[in-house]
Amino acid sequence: MLYPIQNEVRSVMELNGIWDVSIERQSVSGSNMPLTDCFKVYVPGSINDQVRDEKIRNHVGDFWYRREVYVPNYLFSQRIVLRFGSVTQRADVYVNGKQVFSHIGGFTPFEFELNKYIRVGKNELEVKVSNILDNTTLPVGYHLKTEDKEEVIPMFDFYNYCGIHRSVVLYTTNDTYIKDIDINYQIKENYAMVLPKVEIVGDYDNIIYEILDDTENVVSASDDIHNLLVDSPRLWQPMNAYLYTLRVKVFSNGRLVDIYSEKFGIRTIEIKNNQLLINGKSYYLKGFGRHEDFPVLGKGHNGAVTVLDHNLMKWMGANSYRTSHYPYAEEDLRLADEEGFLVIDEAPGVGLYSRFNFDVSKNNADSSTWSWVQTQEHHKQVIQELVTRDKNHPSVIAWAIANEPAGHHPGACEYFKPLVELTKSLDYEHRPVVVPNIVNATPELDEITKLVDIICLNRYYGWYIDHGNLNESLEKLKKEIETWHEKYPDKPIMFSEFGVDTVPGLHSLYENPYSEEYQRDYYQAYFDVFDEYSYVIGEHLWNFADFVTGRNLRRIDGNLKGIFTRDRRPKSVAYDIRKRWTSMD
Repeated sequence: MLYPIQNEVRSVMELNGIWDVSIERQSVSGSNMPLTDCFKVYVPGSINDQVRDEKIRNHVGDFWYRREVYVPNYLFSQRIVLRFGSVTQRADVYVNGKQVFSHIGGFTPFEFELNKYIRVGKNELEVKVSNILDNTTLPVGYHLKTEDKEEVIPMFDFYNYCGIHRSVVLYTTNDTYIKDIDINYQIKENYAMVLPKVEIVGDYDNIIYEILDDTENVVSASDDIHNLLVDSPRLWQPMNAYLYTLRVKVFSNGRLVDIYSEKFGIRTIEIKNNQLLINGKSYYLKGFGRHEDFPVLGKGHNGAVTVLDHNLMKWMGANSYRTSHYPYAEEDLRLADEEGFLVIDEAPGVGLYSRFNFDVSKNNADSSTWSWVQTQEHHKQVIQELVTRDKNHPSVIAWAIANEPAGHHPGACEYFKPLVELTKSLDYEHRPVVVPNIVNATPELDEITKLVDIICLNRYYGWYIDHGNLNESLEKLKKEIETWHEKYPDKPIMFSEFGVDTVPGLHSLYENPYSEEYQRDYYQAYFDVFDEYSYVIGEHLWNFADFVTGRNLRRIDGNLKGIFTRDRRPKSVAYDIRKRWTSMD
């Protein structure tokens, strides 16, 4: 799916702003029926943190969004498309009182043609948004409903924010239009052959392909994709990005009917000799797990926050991050492309663990995950949407198709094998596939790691395991690293999560958990261990910033494992990590 852009033949009109919202209207009887018990919400943004009424914030079920949309008559000469960047978790869209589209999945875009549903002038747009999760959705939750109460218990450790979280736009194309572009390329000795696959709907006579450099000079042009050559190409490098642009022009009867420009980078990715190679050079991943989470916005996308977070990561010396635990807004990846960040792009495959507890020491002996969850078809859908959306981003170096599933429960391999194969088949680059591992899925029991390309470990020795005891924890950490390497000697290992909750401003002369001193000691101890093993290729700290979770005795004002507070103030450890990362090659 192409990102909406405005150019010679396409127009874009944003529908962001203030929308009316009400709860649980049972039916739609017509466009003239006003909503009752309305409150105001800004789009994009989560409902939950924009309201004062706790009943609204904690409501389980449906929210009805409504706004009027004025469509000028000149747009009707083209195809008019309504596009949502994301709606969490389910969206049913109504136009002028008629249901026209539904989408399940809260983190990828969806769109549909509007022409036959709208009229010139005023139109009513309504979206029924549901926050219900169960054993068929991703993320996974328990949906409990009685006569007196309805609730969703998330099987994951972040808040189940609800709302229209990314931009809503109307965009137009002609009846003949470019639907999708795959930018494939092959790097030869002194040139690159670009072989785009372009999907076009409608009648046309001719296509012209142009490749532009970063100064917008055309370096190659042809009506035959086999003639698109870039001599002595400049490669896209980590934290030193160089982007070309593929411009596709479609003609019918000599008239330009569509044009689309897509930026791309030329680079190679390879796993070899226990190393991650970008353009043949080994790179150590320094960075974070992150969340789309910010005060007031919740999970709503805001460009200023995106820019700030990237600037803070650059200041820290980071070169990478993981989109934990779902695909981020497209604008994040477009900025990562421009700046050279390496991104592990993650599907919302979280919660795939029956009776999950974020405190891994409390996960019980239940082994029913793969008979309980009914998510595989939806999992295929979200992977398809993720790869289709993000395949052309040079920043994306790997696909994470789940996080901390029950890899040690019977049926794990059978569940994940077709998903790994699907991911590889959808991606023309065949980028590495990873599934960050939970400590309960030990090397002896795990059935997923044999399917993936990099062993990604989420580990909390010294926190959930051996709480406050770093010395004993480090011995267990070393033993496990060596055990994984012995079992999979050809696969590199990276730490995709590790960290401790830290109350900002809490200090101690001793190794007291929750203090800023303990956080500093914890990270230094882990770094010392990582540096002993050449096949450990990266460290993604958990987490970039504190974030909101559901209520829990162990979650005081959310998850406090951030290197930064939720409003992006650094904790003491930030300066230690900055010193480490900026001194590394």
